[in-house]
Amino acid sequence: MLYPVGFKPEDFSKPMIGIASNWSMVTPCNMHLDQLARIAEAGANEAGGKAIIFDTITVSDGISMGTEGMKYSLVSREVIADSIETVVGCMGMDGFVAVGGCDKNMPGALMAIARLNRPAVFVYGGTILPGCISGDGRNLDIVSVFEAIPAHANHKISDQEFQAIESCAIPGPGSCAGMYTANTMASAVEALGMSLPNSSAQNAVSEAKKDDCRRAGAAVVNMLKLGIRPLDIMTKKAFENAITVVIALCGSTNAVLHLLAIAHACKVRLTLDDFTRMGKRVPVLADLKPSGKHLMSELVAIGGIRPLMKTLLDAGLLHGDALTVTGETMAETLRDVKLYPAGQSIVRPLNDPIKKESHLVILYGNLASEGAVAKITGKEGLSFTGRARVFNSEEAALKSILDDSIIAGDVVVIRFEGPKGGPGMREMLAPTSAIMGKGLGKEVALITDGRFSGGSHGFVVGHITPEAYVGGPLALVRNGDSITIDAEKRQLNLNLPAAELKRRRKAWKAPKPRYTRGVLAKYAGAVTSASLGAVTDLNLTL
Repeated sequence: MLYPVGFKPEDFSKPMIGIASNWSMVTPCNMHLDQLARIAEAGANEAGGKAIIFDTITVSDGISMGTEGMKYSLVSREVIADSIETVVGCMGMDGFVAVGGCDKNMPGALMAIARLNRPAVFVYGGTILPGCISGDGRNLDIVSVFEAIPAHANHKISDQEFQAIESCAIPGPGSCAGMYTANTMASAVEALGMSLPNSSAQNAVSEAKKDDCRRAGAAVVNMLKLGIRPLDIMTKKAFENAITVVIALCGSTNAVLHLLAIAHACKVRLTLDDFTRMGKRVPVLADLKPSGKHLMSELVAIGGIRPLMKTLLDAGLLHGDALTVTGETMAETLRDVKLYPAGQSIVRPLNDPIKKESHLVILYGNLASEGAVAKITGKEGLSFTGRARVFNSEEAALKSILDDSIIAGDVVVIRFEGPKGGPGMREMLAPTSAIMGKGLGKEVALITDGRFSGGSHGFVVGHITPEAYVGGPLALVRNGDSITIDAEKRQLNLNLPAAELKRRRKAWKAPKPRYTRGVLAKYAGAVTSASLGAVTDLNLTL
């Protein structure tokens, strides 16, 4: 059966190398990955292996955002992990390259890599170039579109300008242009040691990305020769390196969820409290969108994340002895890296950080006894007390924001959007973008048991656990209740007496499940809390 797919007699004595491609025309993030997979295939073959390309699914968060379809987004992480594990395991492949571009591709691939524990390298498809409009100096990206929606609804921009932004923001292949979830997770994977140096900071359309793919194919064959396996690389030290780099880059809150899930697959103990511990010693250094000014392509132009990693290593903030897929330690791979050019303003020096501690703030309190994740850059302030405006879905909240029902001093509460309650833990990019577009970023907070796009910014708290659907305290909040978010004390509290909360809990009734068949129902039945990474293979009854 392998002869008709290209095998020759001599190929049967070579290691079989899978090329797991997330290619799809569903999204620009992945539209070029078939070409990159072919280059990785050639690299593996040239190094003495015999490569076989296969595809997994992918979905588009950006296209499905704000719709019922977004409930499938986090589910796709599990489907990708399961499908790669299934093909590699079934075919008895000796090692593989995983090529991905969109948000869930990376954690899904890394979870499969950990489960299989066969030599493997991840290749990031690369970042998109900025969009532009003739005569307009702005660099556009996907968040420009989301923030243009409320600006248009509020008559701040014309129909013509809105159409121009919409049609020009995405100029071609590659993942969303800021330090959103795709670029965050690509950087985290490189810091984990599971991709080649610079893989996370290359433009999707570039010779550097082609070279990365070719070398990745060869690297898997070399890992086989050296006897290096992924679980030799993805240790607790490696995860601490990944957390450090994500913080320094002001990365997406989704990194918390995904690193917890990858660590679970690696059987490495990682908890929310590790993010707090690491966050107290690692500063935010990169001035990147959404909370900053610059795009990933601008960071690529000055050297990517390697000079930043070199700075962190020299300051004792990275574990230099952590192994990488190159066969060298992290310190060895950074040995000859040059620092950023003088005069650049994208990455600050350690002695002049944007924020002295992490922007990823883990909150506890009577609304989040198992934890919640806030993205606090300091621009929003460090505490907020306001009155609750409660919504049982993202759509209902968005409608009220756009029709000016939400005013300064409100805390928008969006619940029943957690892993089980959604199901699928949708990203609240549309509501957060609408709040920013209305000019209320510093005057309105938003809390949810859902999660956020890497493009979200403002005073926002997500991943609230226990989630409302399972009876978490978020289910007990009523309109007008006072809520306090305190990033300094790391607290999220409903300002009510314990007796009142007890009375409300006694009267609360669990909602009926929204799906009873198919993939969303299966997911809701198996998924764990967001505080545990929202994994689906933790509490199995076997």
